[in-house]
Amino acid sequence: MKISVSYFNNDVRKRLFLGLLAGSLITVGLISFALWFIIIHPGKSLLNQILVLILALFLALAVLMASLGMAGMIMNLFTSKRLRMFQTPIRVAISVFFPLIIGLGRLFKIDVNKIKSSFIEVNNQMVKVASYKLMPDQVLLLVPHCLQNNKCVHKITVEVNNCRRCGACPIGDILDIRDRYGINVGVATGGTLARKYVKDYRPKAVVAVACERDLTSGIQDSSPLPVLGVTNERPHGPCHNTNIDLRKLEDALEFFFQKEGS
Repeated sequence: MKISVSYFNNDVRKRLFLGLLAGSLITVGLISFALWFIIIHPGKSLLNQILVLILALFLALAVLMASLGMAGMIMNLFTSKRLRMFQTPIRVAISVFFPLIIGLGRLFKIDVNKIKSSFIEVNNQMVKVASYKLMPDQVLLLVPHCLQNNKCVHKITVEVNNCRRCGACPIGDILDIRDRYGINVGVATGGTLARKYVKDYRPKAVVAVACERDLTSGIQDSSPLPVLGVTNERPHGPCHNTNIDLRKLEDALEFFFQKEGS
C-alpha cells in the first residue's frame, strides 16, 4: 500500500527546515549581489575585481543549485513522487547550506534540535515518496548503544547476540524484531562504527535510531543511500537508558520490505 505524504499538513517541522533553507539562500544571494556591486565600482585593481568576480560566480552557482534542490524537495513532497533530476541539487542544498541553516536558526534563537528534527522529517518524507521492494536482508537497522540498560554487563556493540533479552531495555525487543523479519542489526557507539556496519552489510536501505544530532549527521554521511530516521526517546536525558517506539520502528522497516505477491 502506498504511503501518502503531503507537504501541506499540520506538522510544522518540515516547514521549519525548508524556511531556514530559503532564508539561507536569500542571505547568500544578497552576498553575491553585494560582491557583484563591488565589481562594477572603480578604484579596485583588475586582479581584485577578477577574484571577487570568481567568488561571486561561485556563490551564484551554489545558490542556483541549492534553489533547484529546494524546489525539488517541495515538488517531491507535494507530488509524492521522486523526481530523479532533482536528487543531485537536493544533496548539494543539504550538504552546502546545512551549516548556514543551523547558524541562521541560532540567530533567531531556534532550538538546534528542532531544526534537526525538521530536517529528519523532510528526509523521511522524501524517502517515502519513492517505491522500494527490498528483501529483509537488504535492510540494515542501526540502533545506538544507549538503548542498552547502563547497568548491563553484556557488551553488545561487538556482538549484539550477547544480549540476554531480560527485558530491562529495548535491545531484546529489537532482536525479536530482527528474528521475525530477518533484517541485519548493528548497535553503534557513534558515526565511525555506524559507517563500518554500512560498509560490512552493504544494505540497500537503512533504518536508523538515534538522537537528532546523530541522525542528522548519519543521514548526510549515508547519502545517496536511503535512510529512514526514528528519533529515540530520552526520559533520563541524552545517551542514558534511552528508549524507542517499537511501532514506529516496525513501520519504518516495513516500508522498505518487498510485499507478498509483488
